[in-house]
Amino acid sequence: MQTLIEGVQPYVTTIATAAVGVLTTFVLAGLNTVKQKVNLWLEARTTAAQREVIHKVAEEGFAFAQTAFKQAGGERKLQEALQYASLTLTSQGIVVSQVELKSAIEKAYLEYKAKTKAVLATEAQPDEDAAQVAVKEAVSGLAAKLNDFLAQATAEAGTVASAQVQPTFEPISAPAEVVKAPTSTE
Repeated sequence: MQTLIEGVQPYVTTIATAAVGVLTTFVLAGLNTVKQKVNLWLEARTTAAQREVIHKVAEEGFAFAQTAFKQAGGERKLQEALQYASLTLTSQGIVVSQVELKSAIEKAYLEYKAKTKAVLATEAQPDEDAAQVAVKEAVSGLAAKLNDFLAQATAEAGTVASAQVQPTFEPISAPAEVVKAPTSTE
């Protein structure tokens, strides 16, 4: 029996080594898949955080250019905002293309423009309310004048009607000569 075990032992060792190798391969493949998923998640998470920072810095750049260069034209303000945002992001170690940065600043501009329109609309609201009140008062005044005019016209029509001579109807008398109509029996 000892010789049988000694004869089979190299085969068992080879099979066990192969099984461990296959098992190790599966474990490493699984770990590699998990590692890739973790890396993708981290990249997406970092990119989202960086995007937030990029948009905040773009808003700051827009605000800076809007206040510091009030008299400058739109293109100059954009260049100043780009320069500010680029320097700030570079100092934080975030690399962004000029196109991305310009897009973020343009987005900040559009949001600013939408907010200012909303503020102007809410400020204009009381004026619109006052205008509506004024229109209602004008319409009420016009309606009152129209009622007065109609009342006056009706009163004048009544006076004119009473002042006119009413025709008297007299009965029509039959003529003295009676004309007989021909009859069919004759």
